[in-house]
Amino acid sequence: MEFVTKINEKEYEKFVASHKKGHFMQSYYWGEVMRNKNFTPHYVGIKKDNELIATALLLEKKMFKKLSYFYVPRGFVMDYSDFKLLEFFTKKLIEYAKENNAIYIKIDPDIKRHTLDPDGNILEGEENSKLMDKLKELGYIHKGFNTEFVNEQPRFTFRLNLDDDFENIYANMHATTRKILNKKNQYNLDLYIGNKDDIKDFYITMEETALRENLACNPIKYYERFYTILNKHNMSDLYVVKANINKVKKVYQTRLDEIENNIKELKNKEFGNKQKTENKIKEYQNEMDKLNKDYDLVKEIKEKEIVLSSIITVKYGNKVWTVHGGNTTLLRHLNSNYLLYYTIIKDAHENGFKMIDFFGTSGNPNPPKDNPIYGIHNFKKRLGGEYTEFIGEYDLVINKLMYNLYNIIVPIRRKMVKNKLKKEQKHEEK
Repeated sequence: MEFVTKINEKEYEKFVASHKKGHFMQSYYWGEVMRNKNFTPHYVGIKKDNELIATALLLEKKMFKKLSYFYVPRGFVMDYSDFKLLEFFTKKLIEYAKENNAIYIKIDPDIKRHTLDPDGNILEGEENSKLMDKLKELGYIHKGFNTEFVNEQPRFTFRLNLDDDFENIYANMHATTRKILNKKNQYNLDLYIGNKDDIKDFYITMEETALRENLACNPIKYYERFYTILNKHNMSDLYVVKANINKVKKVYQTRLDEIENNIKELKNKEFGNKQKTENKIKEYQNEMDKLNKDYDLVKEIKEKEIVLSSIITVKYGNKVWTVHGGNTTLLRHLNSNYLLYYTIIKDAHENGFKMIDFFGTSGNPNPPKDNPIYGIHNFKKRLGGEYTEFIGEYDLVINKLMYNLYNIIVPIRRKMVKNKLKKEQKHEEK
């Protein structure tokens, strides 16, 4: 086996995109995206008989003086059951890190810890404790089993298997989700796949979601570059849902007119069960009250059109990820996010993708209602995917002294950066 560096784009992509463990964050082009966050990509791997058998996108981040660290997002692309290969690759990466003055290498492999049901109970199935033990034996330090969004990447997610008839995929969604989707696009919302010109609308949904859920949001330029680079290589789509306010008003008025007519008909009936008739009238009146309440919100809107939901997806190999997205607070009762995700799932299935990753959720399988992630978690859970827990982050330490110092400074710096982003968002809102 031979350790190789500076693998060219064509050879690297041919291997990674077709590999079982291929991930968009290990693609050649993700390295280009991360240049915008001041990372330098290194494309390295292992060859056997002049053929690649393992690769890693090493993202180098300069620290101070000549020191740096490497981050391998979602781990190596290789057969992790081949412990000899893992040991050889690790040895060569340590040598490479020393040559480049890196104090440590961080990985967060796309490897399930074990198989879970939707409520977080461990089931028989895939289980990777032996791999975790091997990583520890090779010197990797496990960073713990956190349950919230404190790692570089989410440690929990929902993944939907698309390798089935769409009718079965739909049937496995939660009853509440199917009930909403069965109404089709009842408010005549406009859903389309946009382009770079729609990033501004996308960013509106990102900012509002970040403020509402107390999350950090990147500057708009990051999302512009993210989308532009990946879309150039047919790796990304931008889905947008907008509401034409006149169309929505017409739907409300039509439904209110129907209810009024139904009530009149019931009142004019000379025969039938009186109690049953009164109960039905009361049911209609309750529906009318709710519709009028929602309709009042729509009538207050002055714009002809507003954006409701938007998502940037990433496509790579046979998988799709819903990476960045959000919903505006206004008119959330129109359930634009259900229409959006349904369309993304259906498109992915029709285009032959085998899996869709909803990119992050809580490690608490049943979060309380006061948890900011409660709504997002339940929404994703109801799409019918597998609740997935990854094995977590590991650090391979090269320079122990500098590594310990760095781990004191970084949490403070991250908190400062997060607070700065939130202040900038609030300032822009004003």
